[in-house]
Amino acid sequence: MNKFLFALLVTAGWLSVFAQDEVTEKEIESHIKFLTLEKNGGRYPGTKANKRVVKYIIKDFKSSGIQAFETGYKQPFEAKLRVAEGEPEKPLASTCNVIGFIEGNDPELKNEYIVLGAHYDHLGLGGPSSKSDKKNAIHFGADDNASGTAALLEISEKLAAHKDELKRSVIFIAFGAEEQGLLGSKYFTEHPLVPLENIKLMINMDMVGRLNDKKQVYMGGAGTFPGGVDFMKDLGVSLGLNPGVHAGSVGGSDHVSFYKKGISVLGMHTGGHPQYHTPEDTLEFINLPGEKMVCEYIFQTILKKASSAEELYFINQD
Repeated sequence: MNKFLFALLVTAGWLSVFAQDEVTEKEIESHIKFLTLEKNGGRYPGTKANKRVVKYIIKDFKSSGIQAFETGYKQPFEAKLRVAEGEPEKPLASTCNVIGFIEGNDPELKNEYIVLGAHYDHLGLGGPSSKSDKKNAIHFGADDNASGTAALLEISEKLAAHKDELKRSVIFIAFGAEEQGLLGSKYFTEHPLVPLENIKLMINMDMVGRLNDKKQVYMGGAGTFPGGVDFMKDLGVSLGLNPGVHAGSVGGSDHVSFYKKGISVLGMHTGGHPQYHTPEDTLEFINLPGEKMVCEYIFQTILKKASSAEELYFINQD
């Protein structure tokens, strides 16, 4: 059956969408390969390439059975773009967050939410945030943050296959314009689609594709929810990982926007590298088996917290 006919049958309700109960290296690679295509030009906000990526994410959400809110999958906003000191301001860029969810099954706990997020944008041709001497070169952003976007798509698909086990609801957000100053996550927390007090945990993935030989996964914010430090350490070790768990050290990616609103967070990453914010951050450096392990870690974290009735509340780490 060709893809067009399959899509028509699904839309008409004649076929059900079945989420795949497995994160695969092949699909991780396929997502990152698309996101880092030369025609996608570094996924800069406001460009045709950026819009192409948004369509790709929405299509994947739909195929996995991830629901849209009443407003649709897109949450549009205007992004102020960074410029180098002394340069004139650029026009505001029209971009968006891409948002979907799985509704929980418990009559009461389904009104509580765990958010899983990753930013899909990058630096385009470089700009003031580039660490490279190369001018007007595509910054592909394979690890930053095609790796996190791929993980978002794979974990959301696997959670959809386990939706009957979820008591709490899970929201998935692909943030726009993170590289311009966490603009997508700031916009969401100022214009939330659910009450902020009902968001009990936000997990953010930013650069999760470079797991090293020691299998070290780093995270900040584990002390912002009850028992988080021991939980994340024990779970990571059980999955063959070497977790670097910090109670605070919330960091500088999209989860910070949630933490500032009094929401528990985990900021997940696999560490920095020389290719950060350069044109050399490409697919060849991604550790696909390692990213699959990280995906399983985060999947298990969400599954255990969303399928439990344990109380989740914010603990300030400032």
